[in-house]
Amino acid sequence: MHLKRVRIRSDLFPTREHYPFSLEVLQRTEGLEFPTAVTFFVGENGCGKSTLLESITRACRIHIWHGDQRTRYAYNPDEGHLYRFIEKQWANGGVTGCYFASQTFHGFSRILDEWASSDPGVLEYFGGRSLLTQSHGQSLMSFFRSRFALRGLYLLDEPETALSPKTQLELLELLKTGIAEGRAQFIIATHSPILLSCPGATIYSFDHVPIRPIAYEDTEHYRIYREFMRV
Repeated sequence: MHLKRVRIRSDLFPTREHYPFSLEVLQRTEGLEFPTAVTFFVGENGCGKSTLLESITRACRIHIWHGDQRTRYAYNPDEGHLYRFIEKQWANGGVTGCYFASQTFHGFSRILDEWASSDPGVLEYFGGRSLLTQSHGQSLMSFFRSRFALRGLYLLDEPETALSPKTQLELLELLKTGIAEGRAQFIIATHSPILLSCPGATIYSFDHVPIRPIAYEDTEHYRIYREFMRV
């Protein structure tokens, strides 16, 4: 383990009326422990799991790639500042790491192609092929295989989005390998019951206030898929 726990300083929130400080689940959760190498955040869309994941990333000083910035109809000045109220505790000092979200991955792939135009050797790190010439799912797996081979903290926001069930099983095996070799720690926001089945993982439910641990079989994801398969 690299990251032991985080504390959410809701007592210092500058407002409780504007997102994300308006989320009750963040106002009433004091913090989270990370006792296992894999931790999952689960919950319905809009519950705050991706928001907290990104804020932990920023608090740990891990870079988040962004694509082209566009003008927005409505701008929320508080939106990107939750990380300022996240206190972290490392096990043995900080480590480097990586943040993944499908909406930022294409921007990273384009930048990698620009690098490769002057130094093609950088593509060897990702299997020797441009990520842009592979299918979305193939490019994600090439990225995951290369990154997870390194020691670090990996924060993944719904990595299953472009992956088939078979490829999700491949990703699950990568997680198991990273755990077994003791080099990687994962915090993952997901809707995938396949990924959630990772042995020994901690699962936090954001559908409860405050956030609390939940057993795999008690997650809504597991129950819905189980009932569907019985039909």
